[in-house]
Amino acid sequence: MSRSRRRRIVAALAVTQTVGYGTLHYAFAVLLTPVAADLGTSTTTVTGAFTASVLTSAALAVPVGRWLDRHGGRALMTAGSLSGALLLLAWAQITETWQLYAVQIGLGAAGAASLYEAAFAVVIAWHSPAGRSAALLALTVVAGFASTIFLPLTGWLVDRHGWRAALLVLAGVQAVLTVPLHAVVLRAVPRPAVAPGPVTGPGPANLRAVLADRGFWLLGTGFTAHTAAVSVVNVHLVAALTSWGHSATFAATTAGLFGVLSVAGRLAVTGLQRRHRLAGVVAAVFAVQAVAAAGLPLTGRDAVAAVAGVIGFGLGFGVGSIARPVLLADRYDTRRYATIAGVLVVPMTVAKAAAPLGAAAAHTYADSYAPVFGAVAVACALAAAALVAVRPASRPVRPG
Repeated sequence: MSRSRRRRIVAALAVTQTVGYGTLHYAFAVLLTPVAADLGTSTTTVTGAFTASVLTSAALAVPVGRWLDRHGGRALMTAGSLSGALLLLAWAQITETWQLYAVQIGLGAAGAASLYEAAFAVVIAWHSPAGRSAALLALTVVAGFASTIFLPLTGWLVDRHGWRAALLVLAGVQAVLTVPLHAVVLRAVPRPAVAPGPVTGPGPANLRAVLADRGFWLLGTGFTAHTAAVSVVNVHLVAALTSWGHSATFAATTAGLFGVLSVAGRLAVTGLQRRHRLAGVVAAVFAVQAVAAAGLPLTGRDAVAAVAGVIGFGLGFGVGSIARPVLLADRYDTRRYATIAGVLVVPMTVAKAAAPLGAAAAHTYADSYAPVFGAVAVACALAAAALVAVRPASRPVRPG
Protein backbone atom coordinates (compact mmCIF):
# COMPACT_ATOMS: atom_id res chain seq x y z
CA MET A 1 0.00 0.00 0.00
CA SER A 2 1.39 3.38 -0.98
CA ARG A 3 2.83 5.45 1.85
CA SER A 4 2.10 8.60 -0.13
CA ARG A 5 -1.56 7.57 -0.41
CA ARG A 6 -1.79 7.18 3.38
CA ARG A 7 -0.17 10.57 3.89
CA ARG A 8 -2.59 12.23 1.48
CA ILE A 9 -5.54 10.68 3.29
CA VAL A 10 -4.33 11.88 6.70
CA ALA A 11 -3.59 15.36 5.33
CA ALA A 12 -7.01 15.59 3.68
CA LEU A 13 -8.80 14.42 6.82
CA ALA A 14 -6.82 16.88 8.95
CA VAL A 15 -8.22 19.69 6.80
CA THR A 16 -11.77 18.36 6.65
CA GLN A 17 -11.95 17.73 10.39
CA THR A 18 -10.63 21.20 11.18
CA VAL A 19 -13.20 22.81 8.91
CA GLY A 20 -16.01 20.41 9.82
CA TYR A 21 -15.67 20.94 13.56
CA GLY A 22 -15.30 24.67 13.04
CA THR A 23 -18.44 25.09 10.94
CA LEU A 24 -20.72 22.34 12.28
CA HIS A 25 -19.75 22.43 15.96
CA TYR A 26 -17.76 25.35 17.35
CA ALA A 27 -19.58 28.10 15.43
CA PHE A 28 -22.73 27.36 17.43
CA ALA A 29 -21.28 28.96 20.57
CA VAL A 30 -20.85 32.29 18.75
CA LEU A 31 -24.24 32.08 17.04
CA LEU A 32 -26.16 31.16 20.20
CA THR A 33 -27.01 34.65 21.45
CA PRO A 34 -27.78 36.37 18.12
CA VAL A 35 -29.93 33.46 16.94
CA ALA A 36 -31.91 33.47 20.19
CA ALA A 37 -32.44 37.24 19.95
CA ASP A 38 -33.54 37.06 16.32
CA LEU A 39 -35.98 34.22 16.96
CA GLY A 40 -37.31 35.89 20.09
CA THR A 41 -36.55 32.92 22.32
CA SER A 42 -34.18 32.08 25.17
CA THR A 43 -30.62 30.87 24.89
CA THR A 44 -31.73 27.78 26.84
CA THR A 45 -34.19 26.91 24.07
CA VAL A 46 -31.54 27.40 21.41
CA THR A 47 -29.06 25.32 23.41
CA GLY A 48 -31.65 22.56 23.45
CA ALA A 49 -31.37 22.39 19.67
CA PHE A 50 -27.64 21.75 19.99
CA THR A 51 -28.37 19.01 22.53
CA ALA A 52 -30.74 17.44 20.00
CA SER A 53 -27.91 17.53 17.46
CA VAL A 54 -25.52 15.74 19.83
CA LEU A 55 -28.10 13.07 20.69
CA THR A 56 -28.80 12.50 16.98
CA SER A 57 -25.11 11.77 16.49
CA ALA A 58 -25.28 9.25 19.32
CA ALA A 59 -28.33 7.53 17.84
CA LEU A 60 -26.58 7.14 14.48
CA ALA A 61 -23.19 6.01 15.80
CA VAL A 62 -23.76 2.26 15.40
CA PRO A 63 -25.44 2.29 11.95
CA VAL A 64 -22.78 4.69 10.69
CA GLY A 65 -20.10 2.36 12.05
CA ARG A 66 -21.61 -0.62 10.27
CA TRP A 67 -21.70 1.30 7.00
CA LEU A 68 -18.05 2.31 7.37
CA ASP A 69 -16.98 -1.28 8.07
CA ARG A 70 -18.79 -2.53 4.97
CA HIS A 71 -18.29 0.26 2.46
CA GLY A 72 -15.49 2.54 3.68
CA GLY A 73 -15.64 6.27 4.25
CA ARG A 74 -15.63 7.91 0.82
CA ALA A 75 -19.35 7.99 -0.04
CA LEU A 76 -20.59 8.50 3.51
CA MET A 77 -18.15 11.26 4.43
CA THR A 78 -18.75 13.05 1.13
CA ALA A 79 -22.50 12.91 1.65
CA GLY A 80 -22.13 14.02 5.28
CA SER A 81 -19.96 17.02 4.44
CA LEU A 82 -22.23 18.05 1.55
CA SER A 83 -25.37 17.78 3.68
CA GLY A 84 -23.60 19.80 6.37
CA ALA A 85 -23.01 22.64 3.91
CA LEU A 86 -26.63 22.54 2.71
CA LEU A 87 -27.94 22.55 6.28
CA LEU A 88 -25.81 25.58 7.15
CA LEU A 89 -27.47 27.32 4.21
CA ALA A 90 -30.86 26.24 5.53
CA TRP A 91 -29.96 27.51 9.02
CA ALA A 92 -29.37 30.97 7.58
CA GLN A 93 -32.98 31.04 6.35
CA ILE A 94 -34.85 29.95 9.49
CA THR A 95 -37.55 32.09 11.06
CA GLU A 96 -39.04 29.68 13.63
CA THR A 97 -37.62 27.73 16.56
CA TRP A 98 -38.84 24.38 15.22
CA GLN A 99 -36.87 25.02 12.05
CA LEU A 100 -33.72 25.51 14.14
CA TYR A 101 -34.32 22.14 15.82
CA ALA A 102 -34.84 20.46 12.45
CA VAL A 103 -31.61 21.93 11.09
CA GLN A 104 -29.62 20.95 14.18
CA ILE A 105 -30.91 17.39 14.08
CA GLY A 106 -29.79 17.25 10.46
CA LEU A 107 -26.38 18.66 11.41
CA GLY A 108 -26.08 15.94 14.04
CA ALA A 109 -26.56 13.35 11.32
CA ALA A 110 -24.08 15.14 9.05
CA GLY A 111 -21.51 15.21 11.85
CA ALA A 112 -21.95 11.51 12.58
CA ALA A 113 -21.19 10.78 8.93
CA SER A 114 -18.25 13.14 8.42
CA LEU A 115 -16.45 14.04 11.68
CA TYR A 116 -13.99 12.31 14.01
CA GLU A 117 -15.50 8.83 14.35
CA ALA A 118 -15.75 8.36 10.59
CA ALA A 119 -12.28 9.85 10.07
CA PHE A 120 -10.78 7.59 12.74
CA ALA A 121 -12.30 4.54 11.05
CA VAL A 122 -10.67 5.52 7.75
CA VAL A 123 -7.27 6.08 9.38
CA ILE A 124 -7.44 2.77 11.27
CA ALA A 125 -8.34 0.89 8.08
CA TRP A 126 -5.43 2.36 6.12
CA HIS A 127 -2.68 2.02 8.73
CA SER A 128 -0.86 -0.83 10.38
CA PRO A 129 -0.64 -0.92 14.19
CA ALA A 130 2.82 0.67 14.02
CA GLY A 131 1.56 3.67 12.08
CA ARG A 132 -1.80 4.36 13.69
CA SER A 133 -0.68 6.50 16.60
CA ALA A 134 1.37 8.86 14.46
CA ALA A 135 -1.42 9.19 11.89
CA LEU A 136 -4.08 9.86 14.53
CA LEU A 137 -1.77 12.32 16.26
CA ALA A 138 -1.23 14.27 13.04
CA LEU A 139 -4.96 14.35 12.39
CA THR A 140 -6.03 15.43 15.88
CA VAL A 141 -3.23 17.96 16.38
CA VAL A 142 -4.29 19.86 13.27
CA ALA A 143 -8.01 19.53 13.99
CA GLY A 144 -7.37 20.65 17.56
CA PHE A 145 -7.00 24.18 16.21
CA ALA A 146 -10.55 24.24 14.82
CA SER A 147 -11.82 26.34 17.73
CA THR A 148 -8.79 28.64 17.53
CA ILE A 149 -9.58 29.38 13.88
CA PHE A 150 -13.35 29.30 13.68
CA LEU A 151 -14.46 30.92 16.93
CA PRO A 152 -12.81 34.27 16.14
CA LEU A 153 -13.65 33.95 12.43
CA THR A 154 -17.32 33.37 13.17
CA GLY A 155 -17.34 36.18 15.72
CA TRP A 156 -15.85 38.60 13.18
CA LEU A 157 -18.37 37.57 10.53
CA VAL A 158 -21.29 38.01 12.93
CA ASP A 159 -20.04 41.43 14.06
CA ARG A 160 -19.48 42.67 10.52
CA HIS A 161 -22.29 41.02 8.56
CA GLY A 162 -24.78 39.41 10.97
CA TRP A 163 -25.36 35.78 11.86
CA ARG A 164 -27.25 34.86 8.70
CA ALA A 165 -24.47 36.09 6.40
CA ALA A 166 -21.92 34.40 8.67
CA LEU A 167 -23.66 31.08 8.12
CA LEU A 168 -23.62 31.58 4.37
CA VAL A 169 -19.85 32.09 4.47
CA LEU A 170 -19.37 29.05 6.73
CA ALA A 171 -21.50 26.96 4.37
CA GLY A 172 -19.26 28.02 1.48
CA VAL A 173 -16.11 27.12 3.40
CA GLN A 174 -17.60 23.75 4.34
CA ALA A 175 -18.60 22.98 0.76
CA VAL A 176 -15.35 24.08 -0.89
CA LEU A 177 -12.88 22.51 1.55
CA THR A 178 -14.52 19.29 2.77
CA VAL A 179 -16.68 17.87 -0.02
CA PRO A 180 -13.97 17.68 -2.75
CA LEU A 181 -11.35 16.28 -0.36
CA HIS A 182 -13.65 13.50 0.83
CA ALA A 183 -14.78 12.71 -2.71
CA VAL A 184 -11.39 12.81 -4.42
CA VAL A 185 -8.81 11.70 -1.84
CA LEU A 186 -10.62 8.96 0.09
CA ARG A 187 -10.52 5.51 -1.46
CA ALA A 188 -11.48 1.99 -0.46
CA VAL A 189 -8.72 0.11 1.33
CA PRO A 190 -6.92 -2.24 -1.10
CA ARG A 191 -7.51 -5.94 -0.50
CA PRO A 192 -5.83 -7.63 1.13
CA ALA A 193 -5.90 -4.75 3.59
CA VAL A 194 -3.15 -3.73 5.94
CA ALA A 195 -2.23 -6.75 8.00
CA PRO A 196 -4.14 -6.43 11.24
CA GLY A 197 -1.14 -7.45 13.30
CA PRO A 198 -1.54 -9.26 16.60
CA VAL A 199 -5.16 -9.83 17.43
CA THR A 200 -4.86 -9.54 21.16
CA GLY A 201 -8.53 -9.53 22.08
CA PRO A 202 -11.64 -11.35 20.97
CA GLY A 203 -11.03 -10.47 17.32
CA PRO A 204 -14.74 -10.96 16.68
CA ALA A 205 -16.72 -11.17 13.49
CA ASN A 206 -19.71 -9.75 15.37
CA LEU A 207 -20.43 -7.74 18.49
CA ARG A 208 -21.23 -10.66 20.78
CA ALA A 209 -17.59 -11.42 21.48
CA VAL A 210 -16.89 -7.75 22.12
CA LEU A 211 -19.79 -7.33 24.50
CA ALA A 212 -18.66 -10.43 26.39
CA ASP A 213 -15.21 -8.93 26.92
CA ARG A 214 -14.71 -7.32 30.33
CA GLY A 215 -12.10 -5.02 28.84
CA PHE A 216 -14.67 -3.44 26.51
CA TRP A 217 -16.89 -2.44 29.42
CA LEU A 218 -13.94 -1.05 31.35
CA LEU A 219 -12.90 1.03 28.34
CA GLY A 220 -16.50 2.17 27.93
CA THR A 221 -16.76 3.16 31.59
CA GLY A 222 -13.45 4.99 31.54
CA PHE A 223 -14.00 7.01 28.38
CA THR A 224 -17.63 7.78 29.18
CA ALA A 225 -16.72 9.11 32.62
CA HIS A 226 -13.89 11.15 31.15
CA THR A 227 -16.11 12.57 28.40
CA ALA A 228 -18.61 13.70 31.02
CA ALA A 229 -15.87 15.39 33.05
CA VAL A 230 -14.36 17.22 30.07
CA SER A 231 -17.79 18.33 28.87
CA VAL A 232 -18.64 19.82 32.27
CA VAL A 233 -15.36 21.73 32.52
CA ASN A 234 -15.60 22.92 28.94
CA VAL A 235 -19.04 24.44 29.59
CA HIS A 236 -18.68 25.68 33.18
CA LEU A 237 -15.03 26.70 33.68
CA VAL A 238 -15.43 30.34 32.63
CA ALA A 239 -18.45 30.80 34.89
CA ALA A 240 -16.67 29.10 37.77
CA LEU A 241 -13.57 31.28 37.47
CA THR A 242 -15.75 34.37 37.35
CA SER A 243 -17.65 33.25 40.45
CA TRP A 244 -14.30 32.88 42.25
CA GLY A 245 -13.58 36.57 41.69
CA HIS A 246 -11.68 36.67 38.42
CA SER A 247 -12.51 39.00 35.56
CA ALA A 248 -14.33 37.72 32.49
CA THR A 249 -11.24 38.42 30.39
CA PHE A 250 -8.99 36.39 32.69
CA ALA A 251 -11.52 33.54 32.79
CA ALA A 252 -11.90 33.39 29.00
CA THR A 253 -8.15 33.65 28.40
CA THR A 254 -7.41 30.93 30.92
CA ALA A 255 -10.05 28.62 29.44
CA GLY A 256 -8.54 29.31 26.03
CA LEU A 257 -5.40 27.46 27.14
CA PHE A 258 -7.25 24.18 26.59
CA GLY A 259 -6.59 24.27 22.84
CA VAL A 260 -2.81 24.41 23.19
CA LEU A 261 -2.80 22.08 26.19
CA SER A 262 -4.80 19.42 24.35
CA VAL A 263 -2.11 19.35 21.65
CA ALA A 264 0.66 19.14 24.27
CA GLY A 265 -1.12 16.29 26.03
CA ARG A 266 -1.55 14.32 22.81
CA LEU A 267 2.12 14.75 21.94
CA ALA A 268 3.19 13.63 25.40
CA VAL A 269 0.98 10.54 25.40
CA THR A 270 2.09 9.52 21.91
CA GLY A 271 5.73 9.76 23.01
CA LEU A 272 5.23 7.92 26.30
CA GLN A 273 3.32 5.00 24.77
CA ARG A 274 6.48 3.95 22.96
CA ARG A 275 7.93 2.90 26.31
CA HIS A 276 4.87 2.28 28.43
CA ARG A 277 1.50 0.59 28.03
CA LEU A 278 -0.93 3.10 26.54
CA ALA A 279 -3.79 2.34 28.94
CA GLY A 280 -1.49 3.02 31.90
CA VAL A 281 -0.22 6.29 30.44
CA VAL A 282 -3.76 7.53 29.81
CA ALA A 283 -4.85 6.45 33.30
CA ALA A 284 -2.02 8.53 34.78
CA VAL A 285 -3.13 11.58 32.79
CA PHE A 286 -6.72 11.12 33.97
CA ALA A 287 -5.49 10.87 37.56
CA VAL A 288 -3.65 14.19 37.19
CA GLN A 289 -6.89 15.69 35.93
CA ALA A 290 -8.73 14.36 38.99
CA VAL A 291 -6.26 16.07 41.31
CA ALA A 292 -6.42 19.33 39.34
CA ALA A 293 -10.24 19.38 39.33
CA ALA A 294 -10.44 18.63 43.04
CA GLY A 295 -8.02 21.45 43.83
CA LEU A 296 -9.63 24.18 41.75
CA PRO A 297 -12.49 25.02 44.18
CA LEU A 298 -9.95 25.21 47.02
CA THR A 299 -7.29 27.34 45.34
CA GLY A 300 -9.08 28.80 42.32
CA ARG A 301 -9.44 32.30 43.80
CA ASP A 302 -5.69 32.78 43.38
CA ALA A 303 -4.81 33.57 39.76
CA VAL A 304 -1.59 31.55 39.67
CA ALA A 305 -3.19 28.54 41.32
CA ALA A 306 -6.17 28.77 38.98
CA VAL A 307 -3.92 28.74 35.92
CA ALA A 308 -1.94 25.81 37.38
CA GLY A 309 -5.16 23.87 37.92
CA VAL A 310 -6.36 24.57 34.40
CA ILE A 311 -3.00 23.44 33.00
CA GLY A 312 -3.18 20.21 35.02
CA PHE A 313 -6.65 19.47 33.73
CA GLY A 314 -6.01 20.73 30.20
CA LEU A 315 -3.14 18.32 29.54
CA GLY A 316 -5.71 15.53 29.39
CA PHE A 317 -8.29 17.50 27.44
CA GLY A 318 -7.64 15.82 24.09
CA VAL A 319 -6.01 12.58 25.23
CA GLY A 320 -9.17 10.49 25.04
CA SER A 321 -9.75 11.27 21.37
CA ILE A 322 -6.36 9.89 20.33
CA ALA A 323 -6.10 7.01 22.84
CA ARG A 324 -9.53 5.46 22.36
CA PRO A 325 -9.20 4.48 18.66
CA VAL A 326 -5.72 3.07 19.25
CA LEU A 327 -6.84 0.99 22.25
CA LEU A 328 -9.87 -0.35 20.39
CA ALA A 329 -7.96 -1.13 17.19
CA ASP A 330 -5.18 -2.89 19.10
CA ARG A 331 -7.65 -4.98 21.07
CA TYR A 332 -10.19 -5.97 18.42
CA ASP A 333 -10.51 -6.96 14.78
CA THR A 334 -9.96 -3.79 12.76
CA ARG A 335 -12.39 -5.04 10.09
CA ARG A 336 -15.14 -4.29 12.62
CA TYR A 337 -13.51 -1.25 14.18
CA ALA A 338 -16.14 1.33 13.18
CA THR A 339 -19.04 -0.75 14.50
CA ILE A 340 -17.28 -1.42 17.80
CA ALA A 341 -16.33 2.24 18.16
CA GLY A 342 -19.92 3.21 17.37
CA VAL A 343 -21.23 1.14 20.26
CA LEU A 344 -18.77 2.86 22.60
CA VAL A 345 -19.60 6.32 21.27
CA VAL A 346 -23.29 6.10 22.21
CA PRO A 347 -22.91 6.42 26.03
CA MET A 348 -20.04 8.87 25.57
CA THR A 349 -22.16 11.19 23.46
CA VAL A 350 -25.11 10.98 25.83
CA ALA A 351 -22.75 11.85 28.70
CA LYS A 352 -21.38 14.77 26.70
CA ALA A 353 -24.90 16.13 26.25
CA ALA A 354 -26.28 15.42 29.73
CA ALA A 355 -23.35 16.10 32.07
CA PRO A 356 -23.28 19.91 31.68
CA LEU A 357 -27.03 20.05 32.40
CA GLY A 358 -26.54 17.98 35.55
CA ALA A 359 -23.66 20.22 36.59
CA ALA A 360 -25.82 23.30 36.10
CA ALA A 361 -28.49 21.77 38.33
CA ALA A 362 -25.91 20.93 40.99
CA HIS A 363 -24.56 24.47 40.93
CA THR A 364 -28.05 25.94 41.23
CA TYR A 365 -28.89 23.67 44.17
CA ALA A 366 -25.64 24.29 46.07
CA ASP A 367 -25.05 27.86 44.90
CA SER A 368 -21.42 26.84 44.49
CA TYR A 369 -19.15 25.23 41.92
CA ALA A 370 -17.43 23.11 44.56
CA PRO A 371 -19.73 20.09 44.10
CA VAL A 372 -19.48 20.45 40.32
CA PHE A 373 -15.69 20.19 40.29
CA GLY A 374 -15.83 17.54 43.00
CA ALA A 375 -17.96 15.44 40.67
CA VAL A 376 -15.50 16.12 37.82
CA ALA A 377 -12.66 14.87 40.02
CA VAL A 378 -14.59 11.69 40.88
CA ALA A 379 -15.35 11.07 37.20
CA CYS A 380 -11.69 11.45 36.24
CA ALA A 381 -10.61 9.15 39.07
CA LEU A 382 -13.17 6.57 37.92
CA ALA A 383 -11.85 6.85 34.37
CA ALA A 384 -8.28 6.31 35.58
CA ALA A 385 -9.26 3.29 37.68
CA ALA A 386 -11.17 1.71 34.80
CA LEU A 387 -8.21 1.98 32.42
CA VAL A 388 -5.81 0.63 35.04
CA ALA A 389 -8.11 -2.41 35.35
CA VAL A 390 -7.98 -3.14 31.62
CA ARG A 391 -5.72 -6.12 31.20
CA PRO A 392 -3.95 -6.83 27.90
CA ALA A 393 -5.87 -9.63 26.25
CA SER A 394 -3.81 -12.54 24.99
CA ARG A 395 -4.44 -14.25 21.67
CA PRO A 396 -2.06 -15.68 19.10
CA VAL A 397 -1.17 -13.61 16.07
CA ARG A 398 -3.67 -14.28 13.28
CA PRO A 399 -2.04 -16.31 10.49
CA GLY A 400 -1.44 -14.46 7.25
